[in-house]
Formats: sequence, C-alpha cells, structure tokens
Amino acid sequence: MELAEMEIYNKSREVSRLAWPLYVEFDWNTKKIIGDQWIEAIDSIGANIAEGNGRYHYADRNKFNYNARGSLVEAKHWTALLAERSIIPSGATSDIQGRLQDLLISLNAVIKSTKEHAGR
Repeated sequence: MELAEMEIYNKSREVSRLAWPLYVEFDWNTKKIIGDQWIEAIDSIGANIAEGNGRYHYADRNKFNYNARGSLVEAKHWTALLAERSIIPSGATSDIQGRLQDLLISLNAVIKSTKEHAGR
C-alpha cells in the first residue's frame, strides 16, 4: 500500500501539522528543555510508520509499528507535561491528546492485523 493511502500515516501527519505551529512559538529555553523532545516524538510516529511500510517481512514491519507506538506514548507524556506547565493551551492539548489516542487505537489494530496476516 502506498504511504499516502495509509490512514495511520495520514493521522500521524495531521498530529505533526497541529504540533508544529505550537512548537515554533516556544522560546529557546522551552524548546531545549521539553519542546525538542515533544516534536521529535510526534514526528517519529509517522517516520516509523513510513519506515515499517517499506519493510516486507511482517516482523520487521511490526518492529517499526512498535517503535511508532512507543513514540506515540512518549508524545502523550510530553503533551501532558506541556499542558501542566501551561506552555500549550488546553484546547490544543485536548485536540492533540484526542488525536493521539485515536491514532493509538488505529495503530494497535494495524499491529494486530499484521500479526494475523502473517499467520495465514
């Protein structure tokens, strides 16, 4: 399947699109302490999905899906900290956290499907 046709990839890119304008507004200190880790975790979700899509063995593909899931959970953590510290607005926090949760559900389904397909 082409990357642009993958729902989970498109969802990950949408989260990246929402996070970037918030990140660029951070001051230098905030970027270095928390912002860089946050945006890297968010962007890593889509990057791992993309890399996994280029792999042809199910175990190799899912290795990158697991990495994407790890980055997603990390992004949820950093988003919560940014919200607690009043660095990003509550509306943006809710939107990003909701989209990350939706993406997590979709990603788990893809991981499960990839495993099941390999067993056939």
